[in-house]
Amino acid sequence: MTLSDFFSPIDIEKFTPRNGFLTSQLGMKVEFYTDTFPDLEEEKYDLAIIGVKDDRGAINNNGCSLAPDYFREQFYLLNEGQVPTKIIDLGNIIAGQEVSDTYFALKTVVAELVKLDIVPIIIGGGQDLTYAQYMGYENLEQKVDLLVVDNRFDLEQDENESVDGVATTSQSYLTKIFLHQPNYLFNFSNMGYQTYFVNQDSLRVMDKLYFDVHRLGEFVSDLSVSEPVIRNANMVSFDMGAIRSSDACGNTNMVPNGFYGEDACRISRYAGMSDKLTSIGFYEFNPAFDKGGQTAMLLSQMVWYFVDGYYSRKKDFPLTPKSQYIIYRASVNDGATEVNFVKSKKSDRWWMQVPYPANGSKNERFHLVPCRYEDYNTAVKGEMPDLWWRTYQKLT
Repeated sequence: MTLSDFFSPIDIEKFTPRNGFLTSQLGMKVEFYTDTFPDLEEEKYDLAIIGVKDDRGAINNNGCSLAPDYFREQFYLLNEGQVPTKIIDLGNIIAGQEVSDTYFALKTVVAELVKLDIVPIIIGGGQDLTYAQYMGYENLEQKVDLLVVDNRFDLEQDENESVDGVATTSQSYLTKIFLHQPNYLFNFSNMGYQTYFVNQDSLRVMDKLYFDVHRLGEFVSDLSVSEPVIRNANMVSFDMGAIRSSDACGNTNMVPNGFYGEDACRISRYAGMSDKLTSIGFYEFNPAFDKGGQTAMLLSQMVWYFVDGYYSRKKDFPLTPKSQYIIYRASVNDGATEVNFVKSKKSDRWWMQVPYPANGSKNERFHLVPCRYEDYNTAVKGEMPDLWWRTYQKLT
């Protein structure tokens, strides 16, 4: 079985304007799988656009399987940025006979692309596809840091769980990820949850697992505080329902509060700029409820900003060579503990060194976690940053 077995090729005529694309538009810059499946090992691509036309796991959002083609209608009209792109559009993953077949296809595609150092940009479909995106990392023998942009935690128990235990709904996939064995999830972060959509038991679970969850209100006055959270993720899952309904109406589960459209674009750019991130998925866009193509246009701009961020990467992680960094040291707990911080000369971004316990990693002395300048200021005052403590607990 090859990757081509999972895809249906693109009918480019469906997205081509009557007078054709302008030479500056992405429709003339991106390569498409139309007849012959590309040799991804021979041709060097940086990014791959993947549509997944399956919404059987989406709760109350039937129709979001149509999202990929509506997205393409808007995306390829946008002009290329300042840096030439190397993007391949592989078309749409064919929905399997069972939803588990679709999960298997997406899992296989993500795994292969990540191995080839190609970042998949997944356009779904329901957010239950996040489970398949996550499973693509199963055989890569590395811990995964997962970031979900959502206005709630999708931890509902599934009454109709399938025999093989795969995720079945967009409201329960996180439970499947958390309970999956073997467990290779190191950290989970949520950005944008709204307290009235989240029960207190779920918050206690997140706290007990030392996961990082952030209310929407934390980003209202300064969205830049989200950058270290995003920079810490290997993979991102973005629920379009996390955007306020006035900016993105194409979702049956839309709500009046959420991120603004420009915030969503900025979050996408931060994700693109992260050297650590290797896949991203945008889910739950439903064209059937999209007035005037507004959400399709916003989604296309979010992906445009992700691409722009990707080509703006500073490549300052991992931290080599050492001459490109400045080490700062601070004593906390009345001098009992020293906390080291690393600042990149290239980007002015900060990391914090969290030591492995005595029984921890044999190859590394510390774990690097992205942080903010404010965390350094906290340590200078003699207080232990909460991020240091939560990370250390996960390492033990």
